[in-house]
Order: sequence, then structure tokens, then C-alpha cells
Amino acid sequence: MSPSSDPDHNGEADQLEPIERLAVAYAPERVRNAWSSLLAFDHRLSDAAREGRDPIMVQLRLAWWRDRMAEPADRWPKGEPLLAALAPWDGERAALAAIVDGWEARNVGSDGGAALREARIAALLALARIGGETDRAAFDAIARAGAEWLDRAGPAAGPAPRLPRTMRPLVILRGMALLPDHASPALRFLRVLRLGLLGR
Repeated sequence: MSPSSDPDHNGEADQLEPIERLAVAYAPERVRNAWSSLLAFDHRLSDAAREGRDPIMVQLRLAWWRDRMAEPADRWPKGEPLLAALAPWDGERAALAAIVDGWEARNVGSDGGAALREARIAALLALARIGGETDRAAFDAIARAGAEWLDRAGPAAGPAPRLPRTMRPLVILRGMALLPDHASPALRFLRVLRLGLLGR
């Protein structure tokens, strides 16, 4: 069963959150689709595995995506817009499969989300490779920034690590996640502008 045929699914592709769309807009064009499709993929899996669904149905939906990630992109079914958007990930499908496994472990298993967190960080490193990154120090900085974004570690996270230009969306997502909830709209706007233009 393709998720696009799921009667509970609204629309052909998952809609990114406003801050995600804004962050992706600052990515270099060569990786913009890889960024937007990664975020949309995670949203699609979140919907497939959302609380309240029958565990068997959750596993069936996730299994469909796991099976797709086990196939080369040229064998993917036509007519699923998200699969088409994920074409740049063909060489890094294992990173996407790990996110599928992470969602299953979080919602059907009992690992508390640890596997999903690690899979998301690994996917950020895979995205950097898609963008041509090879520097070990850059990968370390990306992993740290990804963890701080996902953990919303707050001011204790320290100065923002310097990331490659291809990871500018992560700079924005991390920076906005670390803002206090009571931050004013003006402060949020200025933070996005600074992070997007300067990278820190």
C-alpha cells in the first residue's frame, strides 16, 4: 500500500513548517531539494507513525518506505511526489532507511526516541556528503549542531559551530530552536536574517 493512497493522508507531499521553508530557502541551489525532501520525508514518517494509530498499520506504512529505501531510485514507483523529490538521496538511501527504523523504534518499540535522534543526525551527515563535503572537522561540527537542534539544548549549547555553506538550513534550525519561547517576533526575524546571511 503506497502512503499516497492512505485516506488519512492529506495532500501529495508533506508541507514543511514555516521555519523549515525559510531555512531551506537559504540552502545553495544544488542541495535545496535534498534539504526539503529530507524534512518532508521525516514529516511523512511522523504522520505515518503518529500516536493513536494501530501499531500494525504503523508498521505497514513504515515497511512500505523501508522497502523503497532498499531499492535504487530508478525502481521506485512513479506517481509518489515525495519519492521523486528524494532522487538526490539515491546514494544515501541507507540514511533514510535508518530514519524509518528510528520512527518504528520510537512509536512501536521502547527506545524513547534514541534511535530516531541518531538517525536524524546521521542523515544530516549524509546530506553534507551529497553536497560534496569531505572534511572530518566539518562532519564533527554538523553532528554537534544537529544534536543541539534536536535536543533544543538552550544557551548551554555554547557558540554556534561554523558549518559549510550547504548546511546553512541547519544553522538556522539550530539557532531558532535555541531561542527562548518568549522571544519576540522581531527578535526571531532578526535571528533568522543574521543566521541566514552570516551563518552564525
